[in-house]
Amino acid sequence: MRRLLILALMLGLAGPALAQEPPAAPDRPLANADQEARAQALFEDIRCVVCQHESIADSPAGVASDMRRWVRERIAEGQTDAEVRDGLVARYGDYVLFTPPVRPGTLLLWGLPLVLVLGGAGVLVWFGRRRSGPVEPDADLTAAERAQVDNLLKAARTGPEDDATLPPKTRDGTS
Repeated sequence: MRRLLILALMLGLAGPALAQEPPAAPDRPLANADQEARAQALFEDIRCVVCQHESIADSPAGVASDMRRWVRERIAEGQTDAEVRDGLVARYGDYVLFTPPVRPGTLLLWGLPLVLVLGGAGVLVWFGRRRSGPVEPDADLTAAERAQVDNLLKAARTGPEDDATLPPKTRDGTS
């Protein structure tokens, strides 16, 4: 009974490892070198929907492998690069392309960096104009505080030889 329990536990722990999907089939390049060159160029412009920061040419994900195979099939069928891109956009959306087309739906994507730069420059100009007037360093100090600051500055300028912690000097300069 104990061995049966141990065997069941081992199989239960091995379940996640056995449930993994099989590795993606290796990519098969197209026989026509010109078509394969077109496919490779397209791979660089298509974003992996799993990795999102890598092109499908660089991604090891199974989805990227499926996308590469799909692109190769479309090129082998005689579709143009634009038709292949349009098919991917229809399937995954504009985000699948590293350089999405400019149209009303993507204007925010294209214009947001410009808006952020201009907005940041505007904020800097606004802060610069607010501080453009002369600033009185001790405008808010009372007379007693001003005297205390003057004493501290005077002590800082005179140096350590006038420090009260040192023994007083004689007239000939020795301690």
